[in-house]
Amino acid sequence: MNNTLSMFKSATIKLTAWYVLILVSISLLFSVVIFSIATSEVRSRIYSLQHPEQPGYAVIGGPDYDTLRSAQVEKAQSNLTAALLTTNLCIWLIGGVGSYYLARRTLRPIEEAHDAQSRFTSDASHELRTPLASMKIELEVALGDTSTTKVELREVLASNLEEVNKLTRLSHTLLQLSRLEYDDIPRERVNVHSAAQAAIRRFAQHERIDSSGARNIFAQANRTNVEELVTILVDNALKYSPPKSRVQLATYTHKQLVGFRVTNRGEGISPAILPRIFNRFYRADRSRASVNGKSYGLGLSLAKKIVELHGGELSVSSGKKALTTFSVLLPAAKKT
Repeated sequence: MNNTLSMFKSATIKLTAWYVLILVSISLLFSVVIFSIATSEVRSRIYSLQHPEQPGYAVIGGPDYDTLRSAQVEKAQSNLTAALLTTNLCIWLIGGVGSYYLARRTLRPIEEAHDAQSRFTSDASHELRTPLASMKIELEVALGDTSTTKVELREVLASNLEEVNKLTRLSHTLLQLSRLEYDDIPRERVNVHSAAQAAIRRFAQHERIDSSGARNIFAQANRTNVEELVTILVDNALKYSPPKSRVQLATYTHKQLVGFRVTNRGEGISPAILPRIFNRFYRADRSRASVNGKSYGLGLSLAKKIVELHGGELSVSSGKKALTTFSVLLPAAKKT
């Protein structure tokens, strides 16, 4: 962590130095040009006074005037040099502060992405290590005990198979997140209500789900992603609501957007943790989630990523012992 901080501090200083160097070079170049032009203009005007082209004017000359002219030119050059130097110093000072601010602003997204990637790698390693450690211990115990029966071995294999299934789901979700980061998503005219119904049919508890709302609403989106989005939010509602409670899914339109909302009644989400539920691997109740195997904390992160890539909006409203509602809005498809 310290190495990362020092790396970004060093990069900020180097980038600031480059900005200042460019600013100094440009200001010096302009100063030289302005000095040359101004000096030439002063000499030209003094010369025109000495050699007037209009008839009827006396020619001013003589040693005293030449001395005066040289003194005036030197004084003008001195004043101009002082003015340019003062101006450049102010520009360099203000530019240095501005350059540091711009350097920090330029590197901040990279630093945040690096921090997010580091947290993601750390969290993913932790989630992978837990089931692997459990499998390793069970296998070592079974192999070390010569009196282990076939029934006990089958129990160990069944337990390991469960852990393998968890790892499979985790790797599948991580692969989806990785693909969404880099792949271009093909889009088409998608009936949101139809896609939602297709997603609902995947659940064995589909009798708990009440569907309502507009039927003929179309989004400019990827149908597979829309179905995945509905699946994630409905699955989340089913997991964190009482077994016999109802889950409502309603499709609707809002201005130039179309979407759906998923509502369930349960423990609810406290306002303190509400902004963090879309973070990767975040779980409000880690002990309960890990014991019951409910979630790795990636579903809502995946849902948010899908919505962002479609240029839509994903919001949530909830509270302790209150209704929890996830609302999704996607760009509406143009009428054909």
